[in-house]
Amino acid sequence: MKILITGNLGYVGSELVKLLRKSYPNAILVGYDIGYFSSQLTNELTAPEVFIDQQIFGDVRNFPEELLEDVDTVIQLAALSNDPIGNKFESATYDVNYKAVIDIAKKAKKRGVKNMVFASSCSVYGFSENTSRIETSELNPLTAYAKSKVKSEKDLEPLADENFKITCLRFATACGMSDRLRLDLVLNDFAAGALSSGEILILSDGTPWRPLINVRDMGRAIIWANERDPKIGGNFLIVNTGSNEWNYQVKELAYAIQTLLPSVKVSVNKDAQPDKRSYKVSFDLFKRLAPDNQPQYQLQETINDLIEGLKKIEFKDKNFRQSRLIRLFVVNELSQKGIVDDSLRMLK
Repeated sequence: MKILITGNLGYVGSELVKLLRKSYPNAILVGYDIGYFSSQLTNELTAPEVFIDQQIFGDVRNFPEELLEDVDTVIQLAALSNDPIGNKFESATYDVNYKAVIDIAKKAKKRGVKNMVFASSCSVYGFSENTSRIETSELNPLTAYAKSKVKSEKDLEPLADENFKITCLRFATACGMSDRLRLDLVLNDFAAGALSSGEILILSDGTPWRPLINVRDMGRAIIWANERDPKIGGNFLIVNTGSNEWNYQVKELAYAIQTLLPSVKVSVNKDAQPDKRSYKVSFDLFKRLAPDNQPQYQLQETINDLIEGLKKIEFKDKNFRQSRLIRLFVVNELSQKGIVDDSLRMLK
């Protein structure tokens, strides 16, 4: 088996490659990544790339078709992956998160690749009052990032057939410790604030709903998607990926951290404008299709791993939102130093 992973040097990819190697000890694993975040390691022992056979640096917007020779599965993780980056670099987000995805999918099908796993997002739902969103619910993408996921799903569907299985995993919000940690994710941000300043600042009134999933459980879902029989879900499948138990209001996440760190103060902005990004999600379909691959990590366990992981790297930065553990900060720094151009392409 030969598997190619785009975006393997990111937050999710760094955990995924270890799980892939454990699951497929004899597979050929190839990573393809532009390298924006390759130096942002939070593990002092080894880089995750020791678990793959070949690392290729490149931009998915110029993906070489020949790299797909003899590949069985392509896992598409590469993306400009949060709303602040999407707001500032909207055109690049569209090109990387949508146009490149479809381009690689077409090349993969042409080269006889059997499977494609696409990392989509529950953010496509945007806002809902109280009803849990299911896969057929109306979509309301509010950001460039979410809109790019909707367009990708739509244009991937006609490419799928009996020879080319495509699975779109609409992931809940990622969280948990990784060898390339991000702190611009809600639970990770709260844990970092608790440790560095003894306070969790909730910018909203704390009521918005967010479904979450541990980054390692994301990897388990990707392996399920790779292995699933097309009789389970069809040649093309969109599925919400997470668990019903992990639908939380933002303030609940803060108080869960406070339970482990009782001295931490939780500050809620009761006067904040309503957060338009609030949605509960039903994961019933994923539970029905993948009963043996359900998320294993619990919230308190994930928080504890984050706290212990941050302590291990002696994390104390009160100004962490202006650090290299924030994706927009890294991208801005690359731009300011002339490493990338205005479209976030690497300058030679």
